[in-house]
Amino acid sequence: MGVRHSSTIVPTAAARARSLLATAWSCAVTTQTGRDELVGAHSVTEDGRLLLSPPDDSALAAALICTPRGEPSTLIEFADVAPVPMRERIRARLWLSGTLAYEGEHLLFEPTCAVLHDANGEREGIELDELALTAPDPLAEAEPRLLTHLADAHPDAVEQLTRLISPDSLHGVVRVRPLAVDMHGISLRLERARGQADVRLPFHQPVEDVTQVTDCMHALLMKARLSASWRGRPVGG
Repeated sequence: MGVRHSSTIVPTAAARARSLLATAWSCAVTTQTGRDELVGAHSVTEDGRLLLSPPDDSALAAALICTPRGEPSTLIEFADVAPVPMRERIRARLWLSGTLAYEGEHLLFEPTCAVLHDANGEREGIELDELALTAPDPLAEAEPRLLTHLADAHPDAVEQLTRLISPDSLHGVVRVRPLAVDMHGISLRLERARGQADVRLPFHQPVEDVTQVTDCMHALLMKARLSASWRGRPVGG
């Protein structure tokens, strides 16, 4: 699912959140008794419920003991980190507030509020029903592999993609890195001596699985080559 911004479809906040929940390896959990940095200790069920398996000596365990009803108020934070090394690699943060309770051997987190904090400083609340019903992006699991391969093995292709960007936007750019990819397109980070900007290049059609990414990338690169040829034609030619 996506939303259209300036003639370009981008993932909804719910889709970005579900993709992050599906792929993040760590999260920070804060209760009234302290803060835990959990690694490999959470999972998401098919219906979007968040399960935690913290160590026995964690602050979470103490919080459940110290809370009279056994449902401590909890804030969970996930960071969306770009797979490719670059400045300011955190693309967004997801904040979930709610309560925790035991469900079998796990802790079940019941959210009451979900907010996505964009790297640009924008905050967007997410309806909990939408978050539960939205599926992760079909490229979410493959994104790290796709972007690192593009950056390491095909830097020439990254350079070619910049031909689809307005020359004015490239003024002062010293490095271009692949920032993100999803079913609707690819985003590039334009780094300057001071500051940076992100540019999104839409695919000609939505991608349903990772096998279709190659065709969409080839279409973008062909468009870039044609754009470069057109720019190189003499006026009136």
